[in-house]
Amino acid sequence: METVDLLVVGGGINGTGIARDAAGRGLSVLLVEQDDLASHTSSASTKLIHGGLRYLEYGELRLVREALIERERLWGMAPHIIWPLRFVLPQTHSPRPAWQVRAGLWLYDHLGGRKRLPATQTVSLADTPFGAGLADRDGRGFVYSDCWVEDSRLVVLNARDAADRGATICTRTQLLSAEREGEGWRAQLRDAAGGSRQVAARALVNAAGPWVGAVRARSGSVSGDRGVRLVKGSHIVVPRLYDGDHALMLQNADRRIVFAIPYEGRFTLVGTTDVPWQAAPGPAAIDAAETRYLLDTIARYFARRVGERDIVWSYAGIRPLYDDHSANASAVTRDYRLDLDAGEGRAPLLSVYGGKITTYRRLAEQALHDLAPLLGNRAPAWTAGAVLPGGDLPDRDIAGLVASLVAQAPDVPEALLRRLARAYGTLAMRILAHGLGGDLGGGLCTGEVDYLVAREWARTAEDVLWRRSKLGLHVPAGTEARLAAYLAAGTRDLLP
Repeated sequence: METVDLLVVGGGINGTGIARDAAGRGLSVLLVEQDDLASHTSSASTKLIHGGLRYLEYGELRLVREALIERERLWGMAPHIIWPLRFVLPQTHSPRPAWQVRAGLWLYDHLGGRKRLPATQTVSLADTPFGAGLADRDGRGFVYSDCWVEDSRLVVLNARDAADRGATICTRTQLLSAEREGEGWRAQLRDAAGGSRQVAARALVNAAGPWVGAVRARSGSVSGDRGVRLVKGSHIVVPRLYDGDHALMLQNADRRIVFAIPYEGRFTLVGTTDVPWQAAPGPAAIDAAETRYLLDTIARYFARRVGERDIVWSYAGIRPLYDDHSANASAVTRDYRLDLDAGEGRAPLLSVYGGKITTYRRLAEQALHDLAPLLGNRAPAWTAGAVLPGGDLPDRDIAGLVASLVAQAPDVPEALLRRLARAYGTLAMRILAHGLGGDLGGGLCTGEVDYLVAREWARTAEDVLWRRSKLGLHVPAGTEARLAAYLAAGTRDLLP
C-alpha cells in the first residue's frame, strides 16, 4: 500500500497550492481530484488578482491588505498569465458619493505596499479614452490598478510545479472514504476506470471546495457541513462593448458591483452575480434572472445594445465561502478559514473553507505552518519568491519572449507565438523545439496537445479548449471533433 505524508483532496487553486508548498518542503504528497484540475470553482472566477476594493466597505481590512500584498507577488511569480489591468470606476449611476469612493481608493493604494502598479487617478469620462463606449460620459471617474489572471492555468501551473518537486497528481480520482488508523489515515480511492486502491497518509487535507462537507463526512467527521456557505457566481461573455484595454467596475443601485473586462481580444466578460446555492454541490449554470441582471447592467452603462442572442458564452461556479452568517450573499466574507482537527495520537485533518484566488499562496503557506510541526517537518516557507513554471521572464517582459520565439520559429505566425507565450511563458520554447505538428483548427496544433496531455493532465477536448485555454471561443467548427478523435487515438509523449 502506498504511503505518503500528505493526501490532498481537491484539484482547485487551494489544493494545488497546498500540494506545491508541501512538496517544496520535502513532504511526500498525493493530490486527488474527482474531475479535471480547476474544473469547478477555480475556473469560474472573474479572472482577477485583486485586493477586493468592495471588501473595504465591509471592514475586511486584513483580507484586503493580505490580498494587495499578494497581488504584485503573484504577478512576479507568473507574469505570462498574470498582468496589470487599469480599472475605470465611473461615478455615473453610483450609489456612493465621490468622496467616499476616492477615500476608499486612497486606502486601496496605500494598504498593501503597492510598488509597480500605477496609483489611482481622477479622469474626465468625456475627454479621455476611459469613457469609451459609455452611454453617459458626463462627469468623472476614478482609474485604479489591479491584475488579471488566467485562473485555470494558474491551477495547472501549481500542480505542475508540485509534480516537478515530487508530488503525485491524480485527476479523475475520487476519495471514497478515509478513516483514522493509528496515527495516520487509510483512504480508499477510485479512478476513472473504476479501479480502486488504498493509500496511507500521515495527514489529510480537505480542499474539496463546494464538496468540503462531503469529504468531511467521508472521513468520519460528525459535522460535515460546518462553516461552509455556497454562493453561485455567474458571468456572460458578449462581443466587445468598448474600445481600450481597461476594465470597468460598475456600481448598481443595489450597491452590488459588476465588472466589464476585455476578454480574449474580441469580447467583453461581464460578471459576477451572487446567488445563494441551496442544492447539493454539482455543475452550475447561469439562470434567467442572473442573465437579465447582467444585461440590465450593460444597458444602464453602455451605448451598445446587447441582448440574450448576443451572449457567446456563459459560465457559473459555486463558491464555498466561509459562513459568517451575513444576510446578503454579496456581503459574505471572501476570507478563508483553516479548520485543523488534530490532537494527541490523532491523525490530522485540515479542512479549507472560503478563500479567493488572490490569497491562495498565503493560504497554502498557513496550511503548512499548521501541519508541518505535526509531521516533524522544519523546512521554512519558500513560495513567496519562487516563480511558477514558465514565469522566469526577465523583468516580466512578454514582448521580449515573443521576439525570442519569432527568432526561434520565423515561419510560425506571430499571433500564434504570442498566444503560446501568454499561455506557457518560457516553456513555449520547449513546445516549439519539439515541433508544433499538424493544425487541428484555429492554430491548435497536435504538438501543443501532446504537451498538454503529457505535462498538464489534459484528457478531453473540454480540458484543452476551455481550461488549458479559451480556444473554444475561437476555433472553427469541426475543431472539437478533430481534437476529440486525436485524443482518443492516443498522442506521443513530449520529452521532458
